[in-house]
Amino acid sequence: MVYVPPSFEPTVPDAVASGQVDKVPVIVVGAGPIGLSMALDLGLRGHNVLVLDKGTQLSDGSRAICYAKRPLEIMDRLGFAAPMLEKGVSWNIGRVFFKDTPDPVYSFDLLPVKDQKFPGMINIQQYYNEEFNIAELEKLDNVELRWGNAVTNVDNRDDGVTATVETDAGTYTLEADWLIACDGAHSPVRKMLEMGFEGETFRDNFLIADVKFKHERPTERHFWFDPPFNPGQSVLLHKQPDDVWRIDFQVGWDIDREEIVKPENVTPRIQAMFGDDIEFEYEWISVYTFNCRQVEHMLNGRVVFAGDSAHLVSPFGARGANTGFQDVDNLGWKLDLVIKGLAGDGLMKSYDDERSHAARINILNSTRSTDFITPKSKVSSLFRDAVLELAHDVECARGFVNSGRLSMPVPYPDSALNTPDRDDWTGGVCPGTNSVDAPVIHDGAEGWFIDHLGWSFTVVVFADEDGISPEMRKHLQAFLQSDVASKVLVISDQQDPEFETLSDCKGLLAERLGAVAGTAYLFRPDQYVAGRWQQAVSARDLIAARDRALGIVEEAA
Repeated sequence: MVYVPPSFEPTVPDAVASGQVDKVPVIVVGAGPIGLSMALDLGLRGHNVLVLDKGTQLSDGSRAICYAKRPLEIMDRLGFAAPMLEKGVSWNIGRVFFKDTPDPVYSFDLLPVKDQKFPGMINIQQYYNEEFNIAELEKLDNVELRWGNAVTNVDNRDDGVTATVETDAGTYTLEADWLIACDGAHSPVRKMLEMGFEGETFRDNFLIADVKFKHERPTERHFWFDPPFNPGQSVLLHKQPDDVWRIDFQVGWDIDREEIVKPENVTPRIQAMFGDDIEFEYEWISVYTFNCRQVEHMLNGRVVFAGDSAHLVSPFGARGANTGFQDVDNLGWKLDLVIKGLAGDGLMKSYDDERSHAARINILNSTRSTDFITPKSKVSSLFRDAVLELAHDVECARGFVNSGRLSMPVPYPDSALNTPDRDDWTGGVCPGTNSVDAPVIHDGAEGWFIDHLGWSFTVVVFADEDGISPEMRKHLQAFLQSDVASKVLVISDQQDPEFETLSDCKGLLAERLGAVAGTAYLFRPDQYVAGRWQQAVSARDLIAARDRALGIVEEAA
């Protein structure tokens, strides 16, 4: 049975008839995975959020199907990673094949560092992501979803935003302090503000077929260059829940986009790949063209861009939705503190700086992948094929194989929010980098370090065998005297009488953070490192680093 995404009744607010202009703190435009998660993040922080979407149905087809470890950690904080994992297909291994050789020329492991809570990647159709997200949103009284509400005009001012919204019954006007545009690759909001979307369109097309059938294959990512069932082109295969397989066929530039998606024209491709006797049904067929594009600024007055409205990458590497979830993670805590008056304008500017940097890195990696998958010259094609020929037996050639460098969180080494190291560290996690995970024990129960970082600024202190010193305790107590939500975690085998304590049961947390007794880390609310000290951190150090991460001071003291 083919899945049919749920649909929703269009919302017609009273303002259509009354002409009243309602005021809301935050408008989110777009009810895809990124817009929904943005609303959920801010809603869980206590803010009133209105989500507007011109459609009335969840996504059809698989669309964004690959969700990496870091976005899964973000979804876990938001409350819907568990059903994603339960329904999704987990995998860590990818294999690359060339021509008709049955053995892979190259294999990789997305999670070489084991003992972490989440796998390297799961596959699950986008509509399930949206369903699970909406289930969490429906638990909140301070978030409203309005389906069939299209934003048709945006007046962006220094002190807020005025939006005109169109429904089937007429239009109405909203006033908001902030508007977050999560309205996709063709973002109407971006066009209304006449913002450029610079980049490149690659002259190639890929045909997607979501095919439902029972087929025994490993739960892995398989990519073929120049296979006999699609000669001269490439093919990507992913397993999804419900016995659905996602197949991406490279089909070239000069195609008839209407003819190529007809089932009678897709079926021969499926049969060439799996055999003439295979029985299957289609769930979704589509065709797409690579784009790598980016807005100049993700922050424009009181309008903020996130997800595909801000940046586009080619789909090989799963950098689209995964990057969007990291936009949400970066923006949520910053906008929260700005709305509460606890941070300055520099904090919102840092969203633009950090996530624009991440978009540039993702576009760079995506472009390199695209150039390898679809070489643009005879020389490039000869180079690619030579690499693939050598990769099976020559280890140094494998690093050049590029079927899509898969999504990894981008560090912000030059962020204005970082407090530079004052010690000469060669290991651990540098400022501007997201946290590692490791197994810990809390109150006698096994768990994961990542779960204890939470939503606040968090100081993590590694105690010696006698616990933390009285002097350090005073520093930590002084750090906690703030209106900004902050917490302390003590890493020790003995319970601290005052602070939450975690036992580094396998020694992996200290190893991964490069920590010794007396080491301290300050994590931001998005679990990125704001500052770290190998020894002798003071309250003044911690407070200055937090202030710097709040964007309210230029230099840490």
